[in-house]
Amino acid sequence: MADSIPLSGALDLTPKEKHRRIYLETLHEWIVTTDHKKIGLMYIAAALLFLLAGGVEALLMRIQLARPNAHFLAPEQFNQMFTLHGTTMIFFMTMPILFGFGNYLVPLMIGARDMAFPRLNAFSFWIFFFGACLLYFSILGGKGLYGGSGIPDAGWFAYAPLTERPFAKGTAADYWALGIFISGIGTIGTGINIVATTICMRCKGMTLNRMPLFVWLMFITSIMAVAALPPLSAAQIMLIIDRFLGGHFFDAQAGGSAVLWAHFFWIFGHPEVYILVMPAFGFMNEIVPVFSRKAIFGYPAMVAASVGIAFISFTVWAHHMFTVGMGAAANTAFVISTMIIAIPTGIKIFNWLGTMWGGKIRFNVAMLFCTAFLFQFTLGGLTGIMLSVAPFDWQLHNSYFLIAHFHYVIVGGIVFALFGAFYYWFPKMTGRLMSETLGKWHFWLMVIGFHLTFDFMHIPGLLGMPREIYTYEPGHHWGVWNMIVTIGAFFQAVAILVFLFNLVRSHFTGELAGNDPWDAWTLEWATTSPPPEYNFADEPGVRSRRPLWDLKHPEDPDWPYEFGTENEMANK
Repeated sequence: MADSIPLSGALDLTPKEKHRRIYLETLHEWIVTTDHKKIGLMYIAAALLFLLAGGVEALLMRIQLARPNAHFLAPEQFNQMFTLHGTTMIFFMTMPILFGFGNYLVPLMIGARDMAFPRLNAFSFWIFFFGACLLYFSILGGKGLYGGSGIPDAGWFAYAPLTERPFAKGTAADYWALGIFISGIGTIGTGINIVATTICMRCKGMTLNRMPLFVWLMFITSIMAVAALPPLSAAQIMLIIDRFLGGHFFDAQAGGSAVLWAHFFWIFGHPEVYILVMPAFGFMNEIVPVFSRKAIFGYPAMVAASVGIAFISFTVWAHHMFTVGMGAAANTAFVISTMIIAIPTGIKIFNWLGTMWGGKIRFNVAMLFCTAFLFQFTLGGLTGIMLSVAPFDWQLHNSYFLIAHFHYVIVGGIVFALFGAFYYWFPKMTGRLMSETLGKWHFWLMVIGFHLTFDFMHIPGLLGMPREIYTYEPGHHWGVWNMIVTIGAFFQAVAILVFLFNLVRSHFTGELAGNDPWDAWTLEWATTSPPPEYNFADEPGVRSRRPLWDLKHPEDPDWPYEFGTENEMANK
């Protein structure tokens, strides 16, 4: 009965009971919230939790591979760590943290008070979170009725027949399929919500031509997620049918096709890479202009390149399958499409360089991460072009060279842009600045660790080290390179700990930021930091792509008045 008494009427409670009541009411408020900002923050917090889990799994693998003939992990344990790490980082860390930023920022940037479907937004987060927790429940879930292990061990791509009975005993494949299937429902729901919000909730005057580029990129990303996840979900349903209802979709011994699984998975898997990198492009499109003190170079080209990447990304999936024997015609088609997708991606690189060229660049920590992104993502893209050549891919597809390329794009590109976004928008979310000193420690430790790890990972790949092996003999001369890679991984781990310490410390004791510490020009900086629940007391209106700049600098002669009629500009 005491818990049902409103706090305002509980004058007879002890201080300890009042503190407990406040804690419970705050917890209840976050659990039942439909506020897009709180849901965005919960996405980000959950993703950071899974970042720690995935990072520990990566370190365990690197300890095992640091020297030849190591026995730190058993073969089965290594496969489990490999599967959990890949699945966690792709599905439960990178994707939700990017959609968390989208959840928080898109309504603010378009002048809306919330997402188009607030209850769907809350449902999407919780179904994602429960799906992710279901996968990790496999650690406690036991072997099930059929023996074997409960922890998934078939890789984050779960190729058939490794997931078919009798090869995959126990409940491991079931936890993997159901966990990702359930969390995918939440991702699709968030994608639908962002699309609807972008189309229907823009404020007065915000045409598509004036929309912030981050909103454009989240809009395109959400359409891609809604289109790409159903093929994976269909494949997971077919896998469950195979395992429990006697189906034979992927059972080659009964007339099925293991290659069919690979097609279904990579029809999702390659657009997924761009689903992850598109929001990172969006971060760059907002941070680089602000810290260069220049408008983005080539806004129409940037939008067109993003749309082009989205279309082409659905045509290149089988470049992951050059080694399965598709035939010369199919190989040639996917070589061409893979090379073509580099064109719109290259346009973006030159647009960012064009924005920085001649600008008054301020190398705050956010800009440092974005500058590193430019260098590292370009190198990762170049090794991707190398792997688009089918004969070259035949030699290196199943080697550590591919692992190095993939992480160069994911970590060197997406994660670095993500850290830039944290340092840029943290003041908006909390009202406080993150420490620039700790931020630079974080940046340089991350840069050193990244290049020690993934630069040198290419070398054992070129020397023939296969991926997904748990140990190796000393005669291959891979040991010294793997030791360097492992040392780099620990540098990155220390960098992450510095970042998390900075995050927590700044939240409580960071310098007060004010509403607009960067002198930015998009609408999220027009409201308080952190924003109120309703975002804007009155619906804002815009007349250009830089509404806050127009408001703060009406006399600026350098800004070309290219948006709106002459009468509109005269009335400003």
